[in-house]
Amino acid sequence: MGHAKKDVPFQPLKIAVLTVSDTRTPENDTSGDALVSGLTEAGHALADHVICKDDVYQLRAVVSKWIADEDVQSILVTGGTGFTLRDTTPEALKPLFDKAIEGYGELFRQLSYDEIGTSTIQSRAFAGVANRTVVFCMPGSTGACKTAWNGIIREQLDSRHRPCNFVEMVMTNKLIDTACGPRG
Repeated sequence: MGHAKKDVPFQPLKIAVLTVSDTRTPENDTSGDALVSGLTEAGHALADHVICKDDVYQLRAVVSKWIADEDVQSILVTGGTGFTLRDTTPEALKPLFDKAIEGYGELFRQLSYDEIGTSTIQSRAFAGVANRTVVFCMPGSTGACKTAWNGIIREQLDSRHRPCNFVEMVMTNKLIDTACGPRG
């Protein structure tokens, strides 16, 4: 772990996973499975795991339901971020965001460059916040999911990571004071 503050307790989050694919099934969803494994091994709880066809309106329906659910603090989306005609995740989900997290896509492509070279420019990985729910969207390959989780998301969803993380934003004020200490 990067910069952890030892006197701050870990705050488990409820995280939903969405696999965007016209071909994946529960039996062959290795990308979704990698994200579920990563979040549960880190101590978080799986809120839901859905496989959805790459359709703008179906994607918006699934994610909108989770954004409105007070028990879901984060959403991990794998797939639909490339440049084919069927890749519509950015077009589907960006309109739902209250704020974009610009640095996520930039950092993902930087980390990915070390693994796949210039092909990383074809990734439209992005993230944002909607209704105090942080949403991270990444390519559909299992390797890309592991890069995103291990290189960025795991620390940003860990209340102990310093100097900042997204846990404070997604939790209620009462839980923030308990998990991160009182604010001045």
